[in-house]
Amino acid sequence: MPNVFIDGSAGTTGLRIRERLEKRDDIRLISLSDDLRKDPHARGEAMNASDIVFLCLPDDAAREAVTLVKNPETVIIDASTAHRTERGWTYGFPELSPAIKEQIAASKRIANPGCHASGFLALVYPLVRGGIVSADYPFVCHSLTGYSGGGKKMIAEYRSEGRAEALSSPRVYGVSQTHKHLAEMTSVAGLSRAPLFVPVVADFLCGMLVTVPVYGDLLAKKMGVKGLYEYFAEYYASHRTMQVTQRSEDGFLAANAFSDKDGMEIYVGGTDERILLAARFDNLGKGASGAAIQNMNLAAGLDETASLVL
Repeated sequence: MPNVFIDGSAGTTGLRIRERLEKRDDIRLISLSDDLRKDPHARGEAMNASDIVFLCLPDDAAREAVTLVKNPETVIIDASTAHRTERGWTYGFPELSPAIKEQIAASKRIANPGCHASGFLALVYPLVRGGIVSADYPFVCHSLTGYSGGGKKMIAEYRSEGRAEALSSPRVYGVSQTHKHLAEMTSVAGLSRAPLFVPVVADFLCGMLVTVPVYGDLLAKKMGVKGLYEYFAEYYASHRTMQVTQRSEDGFLAANAFSDKDGMEIYVGGTDERILLAARFDNLGKGASGAAIQNMNLAAGLDETASLVL
């Protein structure tokens, strides 16, 4: 039975991981008292006594935490941005390819994907891998997320009395085109040109809708809506966590449709000239804690979907 420690269990992602793991009888959860959870010595002891460690910390704190782990057998799953493009770390999105899934199962250093990046890569990685688009395709990506993605501070802001009127409207951010997810979106997908990325936060708690439109005449392999739907359906057919559809809700795609779930839906629609690809999932599920637990299950040799809500 693997020992598991969560460093940063008071944050949004850490809390969700803890809530799930506390209900399981196939792992042993190591905990620290409130007065010790920030103590480096106590944290180091807990990490080195663990088979698997989750890092649910800011980037700099996650980098520092890695230095506390001296046990070469300890698996680290980092939920921060710190190591997603670092050499020696495995990118933790098992559905992208059989090779990546095998690497996760064997790795001691796993970088959990970013939420926006998860949707983008679920759509774009198969296109690049299948030679359907070239590496320099000029991708544009819009990503609509619930405010829980901003953590405790943003959740409190949206729920506060007398909040700013602007919070009642969707808000575009990352306007400088330097969003922290861009590096993994570009690198993991194998792109030579970074996407034009437009993240949007709106007044709902959980959920994410990532859209990537493509022009049919710019595809390296000429495929219409039907062909792309069949391609994605076959690509993800072996994964219980993924579903592919051409159905919408009377012409709408609701960003909160997968709230409190850990799976992802791939939508293929539009026309053969202007194709719309979309990914729907929970930013705190497949976009954070659910993905981290799935990676833990693989690294520990357990049922991949244990604790996941599909």
